[in-house]
Amino acid sequence: MTEQSKIILGDSAEKLRGLDSDSVQLVITSPPYADQRNNTYGGVHPDEYVDWFLPIASELLRVLNPRGTFVLNIKEKAVNGERHTYVLDLIKALRRQGWFWTEEFIWHKKNSYPGKWPNRFRDSWERLLQFNKSKKFDMYQEEVMVPVGDWAKARLKNLSDTDKIRDESKVESGFGKNISNWVGRDMVYPTNVIHMATETGNQGHSAAFPRQLPEWFIRLFTRPGETVLDPFAGSGTTLFVAQEMGRTAIGIEIVPEYVEAIEARLGQLQKQLL
Repeated sequence: MTEQSKIILGDSAEKLRGLDSDSVQLVITSPPYADQRNNTYGGVHPDEYVDWFLPIASELLRVLNPRGTFVLNIKEKAVNGERHTYVLDLIKALRRQGWFWTEEFIWHKKNSYPGKWPNRFRDSWERLLQFNKSKKFDMYQEEVMVPVGDWAKARLKNLSDTDKIRDESKVESGFGKNISNWVGRDMVYPTNVIHMATETGNQGHSAAFPRQLPEWFIRLFTRPGETVLDPFAGSGTTLFVAQEMGRTAIGIEIVPEYVEAIEARLGQLQKQLL
């Protein structure tokens, strides 16, 4: 493929060594969760997950730009009737490895259908963990602003005296708000809860991203021309979105059939963009 878009066949732990240090602005990926996708990726036992992922994370730390960001989509699973701690253990291990755990976003799957197990209900959310090399990194918050909402039309029409000052919480929590701060605003900053439907047309892959998810983080953490890496490319959604947004896209995927499909579609996208 061209320099603008590249998919590499092989194991991430090995293939990442071929990428230049400090060359990637955003890593966004969803590795196989513990004991998941066994038929495709073999599965990693929850007790072994941290040891499996740390060598990969070490290479990601090397290839990431000092002002870049690493976003990890992951979710713990239940083992013997209780939640396993491998995600929490991984966070602590990554911090010891040198990563700065900046933020945790929650992806609310707003189209999840009802369901239950004997001792719990169906998951309708996943974690998106943000890691950086330091506290100083590139972030373009204005790129992901959202409409203020119809509530503002009536709520801000007649402000009381209390609305015009910082109104401290009545339960002494330390929180407060100034309603007048929203006057005249058409757009506001979002929260760290991202409401998006799951992928319905999964492009022949058992766990495809909805394209809006990588797009949101690409807008937030990169500029056109910068490099986006997905070391577990899967069906290639992150690469396609990055290419369409004018970023350099690099993916690594271990399944040959997925790589072939990604190469074909990236080639089509390249022609369309040209």
